[in-house]
Amino acid sequence: MSGPLHGLTVLSLALNLPGPLAAAALREGGARVVKVEPPGGDPFQALAPEWYAELTQGVEVTTLDLKTPPGQAALHTHLAGADLLLTSSRPAALARLGVGGAALAARYPRLCRVLIVGDTREPEVPGHDLTYQAEAGLLDPARPAMPRTLLADLLGGREAHAAALALLLGRERGGTERERRVGLGDAARWAAGPLRHGLTAPGGPLSGAQDRYQLYATADGTVAVAALEDHFAARWRALTSPDPQATVRARPTAHWLRQAREHDLPLCEVAGEGAAGRGAAGDD
Repeated sequence: MSGPLHGLTVLSLALNLPGPLAAAALREGGARVVKVEPPGGDPFQALAPEWYAELTQGVEVTTLDLKTPPGQAALHTHLAGADLLLTSSRPAALARLGVGGAALAARYPRLCRVLIVGDTREPEVPGHDLTYQAEAGLLDPARPAMPRTLLADLLGGREAHAAALALLLGRERGGTERERRVGLGDAARWAAGPLRHGLTAPGGPLSGAQDRYQLYATADGTVAVAALEDHFAARWRALTSPDPQATVRARPTAHWLRQAREHDLPLCEVAGEGAAGRGAAGDD
């Protein structure tokens, strides 16, 4: 595969979602990716087999028992030819396998390392996407509901990809940095920025407190309206005043999608489970 990372080799020990997301992005950039899985495989394969297959397309997947001498020997054969190591285990677990930062830095001085951990503040404490979103305030305790996406995992994967690129570029420019930690809890806290700064907090301008930016029930569904700019808001109010909720509820979704197209409004249907949204984008 050609690309800006052609000629570089990534060795991934990362299981579940964030690491494979980062590895897939590096593969798309042209890198050769070798993924080492334990004898039991990657748990993500059982959870989402189609997504697992997508993320490992073009990846060389090999099985090694890193708790055995032969597995350790094979791992170091891969490390000797790698430019980047991607992991998602806690630091203590990596140290027990002999692939802690100090040991690798001494043996492979050019090897860059991206360590995905639960939280950089307490990397040994276990957690998953749900706990990181909850701690960051991204779940509403007044109306408990499971999140509809794995936000911390997804952002953590993208952050790991960015960290890998920064390390590899720095190395090529003569830099000495070889390791970065990426925390999923850190990613969730970063995603909570709009809430923390009041944009999406109760009463905030993007919280649904204003008629220009919120969800509306139609006669047969729900639409999302993002008429944030004044010119969009004026068009929306001209269509729905004096009672936007009642006006929108009186007509089916198809009517409002048509109005959005005719009046250049940022409005779309709220998609059902697993569906892609349909509607009119509202760039201006």
